Amino acid sequence: MAKFKGAIVVDTERCKGCNLCVVACPFDLLELTHTEVNTKGYHFSQQVIQDKCTGCTACAVVCPDGCISVFRTKED
Repeated sequence: MAKFKGAIVVDTERCKGCNLCVVACPFDLLELTHTEVNTKGYHFSQQVIQDKCTGCTACAVVCPDGCISVFRTKED
């Protein structure tokens, strides 16, 4: 069975820091920035643990503003 590796890209300027993606991630790979804010003044989401994402898309599905893109690649 093939394993998949995933990665997310957050459009930080559109993110409003609602935290839904952080809660939805089954692997606790996301968190809101603590000190940085975007140009609108919101703390934005970021992937803090690399290499553990499976590309499940839970974060992207719950994002109300469509700020998250998920990419999946098959590992050999």
